[in-house]
Amino acid sequence: MGIAADHDPFPATPLDPDAADPFAWLEDVEGPAALAWVRERNAHARRSLASQPSYEATRDAVLEVLDSDQRIPDVTRIGDRLYNFWRDGAHERGLWRRTSLASYRTDAPEWETVLDLDALARTEGVSWVWHGASVLRPDPDRLDEGAPWRRALVDLSVAGSDADVTREFDLVDKRFVPAPEGFERATAPHDPSSGGAKGGLAWADEDTVYVFTDLGPGTTTTSGYPRTVRLWRRGTPIEDATLVYEGRDDDLYISGRRSRTPGFERDLVQRSIAFYRSQTFLVTGAGTPEQALTRIDVPESAEVGFHREWLLVDLRDDWATGGTVHRAGSLLAAPAEAFLAGSRDLTVLFEPTPTTSLAGATWTRHHLVLNVLDDVKNRLHVLTPPPSAGGQGPAGPWTRTPFPETDPVATVGVRAVDPVDSDDVWVVTTGYLTPSTLSLATVGTEGAALDPLKSAPAFFDAAGLVAEQHFATSDDGTRVPYFVVGREGVLHRRWREPAQPAPTLLYGYGGFEVSLTPAYSGGLGRAWLEKGGVYAVANIRGGGEYGPAWHQAALGRHRHRAYEDFAAVARDLVQRRVTTPALLGAQGGSNGGLLIGNMLTRYRELFGALVIQVPLLDMKRYSHLLAGASWTAEYGDPDDPAQWEHLREYSPYHHIAAGRRYPPVLLLTSTRDDRVHPGHARKAAALLDVVGADVTYYENVEGGHGGAATNAQAAHMAALAWEFLGERLGLR
Repeated sequence: MGIAADHDPFPATPLDPDAADPFAWLEDVEGPAALAWVRERNAHARRSLASQPSYEATRDAVLEVLDSDQRIPDVTRIGDRLYNFWRDGAHERGLWRRTSLASYRTDAPEWETVLDLDALARTEGVSWVWHGASVLRPDPDRLDEGAPWRRALVDLSVAGSDADVTREFDLVDKRFVPAPEGFERATAPHDPSSGGAKGGLAWADEDTVYVFTDLGPGTTTTSGYPRTVRLWRRGTPIEDATLVYEGRDDDLYISGRRSRTPGFERDLVQRSIAFYRSQTFLVTGAGTPEQALTRIDVPESAEVGFHREWLLVDLRDDWATGGTVHRAGSLLAAPAEAFLAGSRDLTVLFEPTPTTSLAGATWTRHHLVLNVLDDVKNRLHVLTPPPSAGGQGPAGPWTRTPFPETDPVATVGVRAVDPVDSDDVWVVTTGYLTPSTLSLATVGTEGAALDPLKSAPAFFDAAGLVAEQHFATSDDGTRVPYFVVGREGVLHRRWREPAQPAPTLLYGYGGFEVSLTPAYSGGLGRAWLEKGGVYAVANIRGGGEYGPAWHQAALGRHRHRAYEDFAAVARDLVQRRVTTPALLGAQGGSNGGLLIGNMLTRYRELFGALVIQVPLLDMKRYSHLLAGASWTAEYGDPDDPAQWEHLREYSPYHHIAAGRRYPPVLLLTSTRDDRVHPGHARKAAALLDVVGADVTYYENVEGGHGGAATNAQAAHMAALAWEFLGERLGLR
């Protein structure tokens, strides 16, 4: 495909990062020339991928899964009702709805619609996308008097971008509360259709919220996130909100909130300095002349949390305090008042081993549930704190009781039903071949069992399929786990049997301490596994599968280790005779798009096709595009010559060159992605086209960083990828 005639179509390759970028014009997100280029490329993608009956069949199969009324409605308890946000074919934008627990247990719950986003979009002429809601817990005395849970803050995005608006909603009358009576946050005050800003509102009390958002010059960081947090009182202009804390312009994000647990009310300000560096402040007298902020004295790399009288500290680095060195990856506990008074008598609740890491910690009213990954498999533990001796110290040790038994090979997620007054938890189990189930459990009692509420149906035929875990060896000898799913005869082939390699898709991410664990996907099963494809997921360094050390091993100048790990898994799949390079595809998005971009430029001989979604690819410019400045802690600062030396080694955009044989590549992004700039994908596609590569590009007009704003859009984007992979890897 061509490019705009007034731009030089034949730049030197690879591109000189110190010279003018010949494709810089594609960074103009809404520019006429850039959008004309996008329309041309989209038309090519539709002709080449979306014009075949196989595309339509795949799209319809995926959409049927996404729209199925047999999916498990994910619920949150608010008062005595269960709330759910639901999209399907009849409700493209979605419904916020509620029911009772008794009704939810039935096969056909009776749902009451609270907010219809499709109707709202039609009425207001705005393509609203749900971003969530927070509901104010009524004061205990009012709850005792039967007061309803009434006040909600609803976050809505235009077309799926990260920027959003917040509008107060009345759960009893089921209506938005208009300003100035109600709270509204938007780019322009009292203009909820303006497109919004990055930030939010958080309840302090019925008539006060914390506001952290773009309020004009000087109120956002260089990354585009809030720089200030203020207290905003009902009925007053947002511009008059009282300043509580102001960060620096090179900070990442500033926010505030109030914990409303009766008897343990606390106001907290969070200063995110960068990824993996933050400070938490306890605020007294918030918004008054007597206001004071006390910083919680923990390392900036640690995360802290409060629950009733307890303080938890989650360590990313070793911490020497109180005469003890606590290891990175540990979870520590202390009575909050004693810690604030200077005590450093900390209890170790979890300490990592070579194969374990802490995946999460969930408080209920009386207990703490630890979710531990052991070689990327979940293990759950219930801990009970001792009574606090007047808030100054524990009166005994923490005790441990069993968690109700779960599938030992499934991914298990745990959420508290209500950490203020309940010991119940929601438990979700899922696996590559095991449809998801949702159960209730009451933790902390001997003999507790799971109470199944909902089970998702099987959306594909898993007969003859197996899911396994294997380990590859990276260039430096590191043992790298990966999961693989496919036909038993392909995965368990004996060495003397004739080789019958299968088309295989390898997925990865490898960044920001994100762990990839098994999960059921009806779309994957229908579009790939049922047709004979193999699916693999690589748990490479940069992720969180083995805790902070696994992540830190691939930071900055060590980023190459993540790519070496992924390539090692690709080779291992070939060595096991599961597949061949010609039949091996790879896919990743966002940071995973950078990963696959490096497979394109550094390991192109290992793959037969690549799918790159909402990616970072230009590592010279990334920190100057949208939220990119917030990721320098992950990658490095390209404006620092010393750091640019390692960044340029894995900047795919600067390693694309003529005369090289590249595997076919599909690039997918969204015009509305205001996190990772669509210019990354646009420029790489244009350059690949110039050097003669087999490149297909599609840009969705909605969807934000997720790539799609509706189920129909998600099915379309997924079908493009499956059609591309099936055609290039020979799976039909």
